[in-house]
Amino acid sequence: MTVHIGPLRKRDLKRCAEMEAELFAGDDPWSAAAFATELDGGHHYIGAYAGDELIGYAGIALLVGPPQAEAEVHTIAVHPDWQGNGIGKALLLDLLAHVAQVNATVFLEVRTDNEPAIALYERQGFEKLGVRRRYYQPSGADAFTMRRLAPVETRTSAGRTA
Repeated sequence: MTVHIGPLRKRDLKRCAEMEAELFAGDDPWSAAAFATELDGGHHYIGAYAGDELIGYAGIALLVGPPQAEAEVHTIAVHPDWQGNGIGKALLLDLLAHVAQVNATVFLEVRTDNEPAIALYERQGFEKLGVRRRYYQPSGADAFTMRRLAPVETRTSAGRTA
């Protein structure tokens, strides 16, 4: 079955919350209302769909606009039955393309034990900046803070972005 990426639909928010409960049971999963708040806030949220079925989702927020834009990945999740098929990568690439329009540096947090996600982020140019101890609650799991510099930066001899 073909998977396509498109805007996250309000009617899918209950399914997002169900997937959150399954994927992040030990770490305060988001509710449908939390997803609605993100959509209502104008953030870029997308879904991965197999036919009409939501099988993954992702979201990013632009925190600071140009000229030194910064964005933060809020979430990326793929249903366990669909993991390992490149869907997480497709979701991430869509998020990055969205903020590339404003040449944004992108930040995210990821569990230190989530090796597949860390490898995906590193392949897309993210670097580890540090560890946030006990970031995920209530499990107390640590997170890496990661950053991907804006993809196109022209530096002057003074070190400023031109």
